[in-house]
Amino acid sequence: MAADEPASVEELAEYAADGRSWVAVDEAGSPVGYLVVDVVDANAHVEQVSVLPEHQGLGIGRMLMDRARTYALDTGRRAVTLTTFTNISWNRPLYEHLGFRVLDDHEVGPELRALRAHEAELGLDQAGPRVCMRLDVLDASGDSGKSRAS
Repeated sequence: MAADEPASVEELAEYAADGRSWVAVDEAGSPVGYLVVDVVDANAHVEQVSVLPEHQGLGIGRMLMDRARTYALDTGRRAVTLTTFTNISWNRPLYEHLGFRVLDDHEVGPELRALRAHEAELGLDQAGPRVCMRLDVLDASGDSGKSRAS
């Protein structure tokens, strides 16, 4: 779909060492999904979340995304951001169901804007339109309020 290569073992090891990666396993202990998070514009940013097709629809993706929210709260980040395709029927609606909203252009920070430009350079935009999304986890006072990801 794009010229972007999967993350190397070394890159994934860095995420793990920094406490910014999580793996979901099945009853046998086999990996069925994973999440890696970056920090972009001082927010937790979902770099990648994936669940094996045969394990989708079981709440694994929701659990992983909740882990991103927890990471944001634990590290004092105001929000979780991500970029996603709008033409894939389950992407944007799923994230909206989890409490994310599409950012207006003026809301996109400089690092997130640079990330989107990099994604376009890698050819991701050729697969369809993409948007930046955000889930606020802390309000201006630093209060997390109640869970927004239900």
